[in-house]
Amino acid sequence: MFLLTCGSRSRHRFPCSLYYLCTALLLSAYVSTVAAQESLTLTEATRRTLVHYPELHVFKWRLQALEAMRDTAKLTPAYELELETENIGGSGDFSGTDSMEMTLSLSSVIELGGQRDARVAVADSRYALVQAERQAKALDAIGLVTQRFIATFTLQEKLAVSTRALQLSEQTYQLTSERVQRGAAPEAEHLRALAAVKQASMRQAALAAELESRKFALASLWKAEQVDFGSVSGDLFQLEEPAAFDVLYQRVVASPAIAVYASEERLRDTEVALARSQSNSNVEWNLGVRRFEDTDDSAFTAGLSVPLFSARRHRGEVQSALAEREMVRYRRESALLAIRSRLFDAWQTYQQSAAAAREIRTEVIPLLQQALEQTRQAYERGRYRYADWVSAQGELLDAQLAAIDAASTALFNQALIEQLTAEPLAFDATTKPLQR
Repeated sequence: MFLLTCGSRSRHRFPCSLYYLCTALLLSAYVSTVAAQESLTLTEATRRTLVHYPELHVFKWRLQALEAMRDTAKLTPAYELELETENIGGSGDFSGTDSMEMTLSLSSVIELGGQRDARVAVADSRYALVQAERQAKALDAIGLVTQRFIATFTLQEKLAVSTRALQLSEQTYQLTSERVQRGAAPEAEHLRALAAVKQASMRQAALAAELESRKFALASLWKAEQVDFGSVSGDLFQLEEPAAFDVLYQRVVASPAIAVYASEERLRDTEVALARSQSNSNVEWNLGVRRFEDTDDSAFTAGLSVPLFSARRHRGEVQSALAEREMVRYRRESALLAIRSRLFDAWQTYQQSAAAAREIRTEVIPLLQQALEQTRQAYERGRYRYADWVSAQGELLDAQLAAIDAASTALFNQALIEQLTAEPLAFDATTKPLQR
């Protein structure tokens, strides 16, 4: 804390303007330091990722390209201007240009069978498919940031347990030092306690380094060049009661991941309609003027052209489009079966892990804390051995780590469920774990 005074009692008065300037600078530096150490919530991490995630920005350009393709699909057939000359540079009467015939004509195509509307429908369906893919990719991004956030939060909690382990080992070292000085314990206990302190310190350093790596991996999702937060915040043990499996599966059916297949199926339907429309013969027409150089006369020309057997030629394209549509339908069914299996596994694992985390935290840990305190008191009085005291510490620390592992496993599976269903896990979630 910095303290500056401004008053008349000081022998050398501090200029008030300079005082306020220094205060402002110091406050600004303090606020910057606090901002760098701010705690990050899952909501903020998700927001940053959705804004900066590169794979989501690709869809902006894909949609722009499809808009351009739609504009092209809406165009009517182009007009062609043709200039044709005959009887030039021959022999006899046709030498030179005296017998030249020159025709200037305008031609185009009359599309039949609603081909233009079919092309526009295909372009619209492709646009809708990309929009559905963008929603699914956004869910994937949210799932990824949630997983990395949980991994970071888990390590942060384990580091706190490691800090507690270091404190216990230091406390043990002090107790053994006092007992050795009194002659109540051999020197070996003092050496073992010192070694335990060093090992606990190394474990803490390793966890701290791993935590920094996890934080950097999380920050890289929004393209941060360095970690721009001090810690992550939330409640690792706020585990909600999930909805029934059948309810969750119905949410899966309506999720963006499955909506992609519905959009693709609509695209295949429009492609079938386009292939069928192209089976209709287009009528090519032309109008022109022909000039006869030898008689200096002119005449109008007109023509129509209709391809024969075009339906037979496009039959293969129609069959191919129909086959593609059927493939999408079976791929959707296959995806639903795979997702149903994953959903049930995640739902089952979540319930088991959440129950284990609650029981360890509410039942096991309080008992081990009482046992640790009683063991410490007995060790100080010389009634318990060093091994008993260390064993009691290890049992408590292991239980705390087991609770963290169970809770993080539950949250990982909760994140998977929410990614598959695109909705919160519970029926009524007024508050979210990890402050989402």
